[in-house]
Amino acid sequence: MERWQQELVREGERADSLDRKGYQIIQSPSRFCFGMDAVLLAAFANNKEGDRVLDLGTGTGVIPILMEARYGGAEYKALEIQADSCDMARRSARLNGLEDRIEIVEGDLTRAHEIFGPASFDVVTCNPPYMTNKHGLTNPSGPMAIARHELLCSLEDVVRETARLLRPGGHSYFVHRPFRLVEIMTRMHDYGLEPKRMRLVYPYADREPNMVLLEGVRGGRSWLKTEPPLVIYRGQGIYTDEVKKLYFDGDTEE
Repeated sequence: MERWQQELVREGERADSLDRKGYQIIQSPSRFCFGMDAVLLAAFANNKEGDRVLDLGTGTGVIPILMEARYGGAEYKALEIQADSCDMARRSARLNGLEDRIEIVEGDLTRAHEIFGPASFDVVTCNPPYMTNKHGLTNPSGPMAIARHELLCSLEDVVRETARLLRPGGHSYFVHRPFRLVEIMTRMHDYGLEPKRMRLVYPYADREPNMVLLEGVRGGRSWLKTEPPLVIYRGQGIYTDEVKKLYFDGDTEE
């Protein structure tokens, strides 16, 4: 890492490899670090050259950076309400030479269509908070709590704003928890964001799924494709071959 890149990483932070195109992400262990769900969402989503892509609740910007590494050729914007996370995301974009490709916008997800304008994107992605209440939280205003719990936005906010932001025929991509699947699909259908593709994610082949990936189309017809299950581990700490291909760029030999 060159000196100017080192200067972008502040005390208490680190620059972690994304295993794609040599890209890195600036993170702070005291705040919130991205997980497998962000990697899987970026791989499940898709965009074409010339598309306008928006990531809602981007955190430190990992999803647009991973999507640019995979698909390139698009205009990426990312919305985040926490100022410190926005600052980290902007520095990560600069660290990877993507400041002209990825714009980080500070703002409230619940007002996203006012910030960007309705029907202004071809693709919207979101890895939203999964939990619905404050149970067990010792610091409800902390960044980790905001990332995991619906403190600043609800599932309905996410789906409503996504539907408003997408052009007719535009695609949405979400990652969430299976225990809320009925609620997610109901909200999507109610806001004209028809579920079109779904994939359940299992930690091990003999366990229950712990994530679900969903694609929706604004104004799409009712027709849902269920993809084969995605299994993360084939043994303790050993990724399956499919996950290696999704996660890593280049040599994945153990």
